[in-house]
Amino acid sequence: MVQGFRQWHEKFTFALLGYRTTVRTSVGATPYLLVYGTEAVIPAEVEIPSLWIVVEAGIDDDECVKTRLELLSLIDEKRLATVCQKIMARAYNKKVHPQKFEVGQQVLKRILLHQVEAKGKFAPNWQGSFIITRVLSNGALYLTDVQAKYVDMAINSDVVKRYYV
Repeated sequence: MVQGFRQWHEKFTFALLGYRTTVRTSVGATPYLLVYGTEAVIPAEVEIPSLWIVVEAGIDDDECVKTRLELLSLIDEKRLATVCQKIMARAYNKKVHPQKFEVGQQVLKRILLHQVEAKGKFAPNWQGSFIITRVLSNGALYLTDVQAKYVDMAINSDVVKRYYV
């Protein structure tokens, strides 16, 4: 729902709406009903009318049926797109072989294009050797240079490879 932790304030109003329109089992009603005396109309129900909205607003049955069929066709398209996306992800993940690193192993670190060490076409692609001091569960590694020039620099395990002496 939120792409990063920095956009939480943009989705906060939606979280509040969900909290205020959820039935509490202890009271048997929503906080919105207790405060305002009527049930809240969720914005999705304005565009996709539920049964009680249709009855209350007196919408024509033909119009409601057409709207429902259009929405159902959109749901089928989204479902198909999701299935295709899952198939593609499964095919991609079949070829991925995650590397396992342990504390004390020697590794080489890739020289990325934005680094100062990337000096041209014939420059080396790897620098090192580094020793792994700590391995985190999310794929991050803490490296220390052999000469102790860099101490505990955090790096993603995607940009290192095992160094065989």
